[in-house]
Amino acid sequence: MNAAPTLLEIKDLRIAFGGQVVVQGLNLRIQTGERVALVGESGSGKSVTALSVLRLLESVQLTGQVLWRGEDLLLRTPAQMQSIRGDEIAMIFQEPMTALNPLMTVGQQISEVLQLKKMLSRRDADERAVQWLDDTGIDDPSRRFMAYPHQLSGGQRQRAMMAMALASEPQLLLADEPTTALDAGLRLQMLQLLSDLQQKTGMAVLLITHDLALVRHFADRVAVMEKGRLVEQGDLADVFSKPQHAYTQKLLNSRPSREGLADAGRHELPHDMPVLEAKNLQVRYAIQKPGFRHWFQKHHFTALQGADFSIMAGTTLGVMGESGSGKSSLAQAVLGLIPHGGQLSFGGQTWQNAPAQDKALRQCVQVVFQDPYGSLSPRMTVGEIVSEGLRWHAPQTPEPQIEAQVLRTLAEVGLSVDEFPDLLHRYPHAFSGGQRQRIALARALVMEPRLLVLDEPTSALDVTVQKQILQLLQNLQAKRAMAYLLITHDIDVLRAMAHQVLVLHDGQVVESGEAHQVLNEPVHAYTRSLLAAFA
Repeated sequence: MNAAPTLLEIKDLRIAFGGQVVVQGLNLRIQTGERVALVGESGSGKSVTALSVLRLLESVQLTGQVLWRGEDLLLRTPAQMQSIRGDEIAMIFQEPMTALNPLMTVGQQISEVLQLKKMLSRRDADERAVQWLDDTGIDDPSRRFMAYPHQLSGGQRQRAMMAMALASEPQLLLADEPTTALDAGLRLQMLQLLSDLQQKTGMAVLLITHDLALVRHFADRVAVMEKGRLVEQGDLADVFSKPQHAYTQKLLNSRPSREGLADAGRHELPHDMPVLEAKNLQVRYAIQKPGFRHWFQKHHFTALQGADFSIMAGTTLGVMGESGSGKSSLAQAVLGLIPHGGQLSFGGQTWQNAPAQDKALRQCVQVVFQDPYGSLSPRMTVGEIVSEGLRWHAPQTPEPQIEAQVLRTLAEVGLSVDEFPDLLHRYPHAFSGGQRQRIALARALVMEPRLLVLDEPTSALDVTVQKQILQLLQNLQAKRAMAYLLITHDIDVLRAMAHQVLVLHDGQVVESGEAHQVLNEPVHAYTRSLLAAFA
């Protein structure tokens, strides 16, 4: 059988910024209709390679060749590149909320592509845009056409981005981490949708990701990058079953494990009273229905109802479920950030919805968010960030004592002044993603909490860094006997961290129990569907 013709061939590509080389000697080929995954950690050069193909980077020095159907794109004029972008080669970016124009409806943005690239009339372009929204699985596409990006869920925004990229029917799609922020079920839905559309249109796809589970489900071939160099490439089965390079082997061996989890030791901790106990926990949001007759009526949307659970010292309760299942509402209620019904008890204490009365309890309940860069103030130094809680809760503490406690906590999470002599005076942007998450963790730990709420604490991190953070959390829990409320859509993280698991679906608890029971022998069909998404 004859091989498919080559669409894109990258030869000895070198990418540099101001003399600093970030990609060196890259050689990669993509054939018509092929699905290739470009894998590597942050900083490996994956995204800049894709952006260089489309010549979207400023102040960059490019050498080598980027051959598109035999013609070198590095020699094309800006006007010629403009005709290729979107029309022949399209791109889906990692974060749709920043890639989509917030001042235009998603339908207008898709229609604009069709008017510019396909020369359709406004009316025809609008009709075709609605069809593309339908093809990408968005419910009620005519209504969603008029929605702005902030009015859509994460999965819907990603589908809208996909519709915009595919509207001009490109021959090659560059998909840069297209599912990073999505739940497990949604990630597989998006990949299946992309696979279906790829087969329907015959386009080739370059999937850029650090998620090896996605690669297993999607790619025909895999190329692995490390520090700007392509270290290994080949068929999916060969690379995953017989990796040749040490870096590839490291990536494949980076799945979270329960090595540091104290399953037996946790029973020796004092369990007279749970750290957190919830009974019939409910969360409702007020909504306004359209129409005059609803103006003077109160309507509510129930996001969570009838949730019962408890967390003992030194143990982790993992909460799983798709977007809209009620996970975030549960976490916000536990943190005392939103009104709730039912009972929440922290060793006999409850939220009073009064800042002065809740001050002591806030010291005992801390949180680590999903995105460390977004949760750390860029205008505060590390010392200011980590010490802020101490200064608020214990304003009379002498400055040397505060600094000593901050340094001890930073060292506990793996950031020492020996490695970073000016640690306390650095700003968050000077650290890597994993280091920033350690800073966020230190900010919470410095308060010596009894309960730590972990909201997707590793989803934004590379697989090797993710494993390091999870091992750190395991060690800290064993040392401090803290209770964790872990919210995640990553089944591997649950397997590594959770002692108990709570499964939420449409605001209701559909299954709960010991982690090994729920994750290995699920009873409810919804739980089985979530686990199947990670099989």
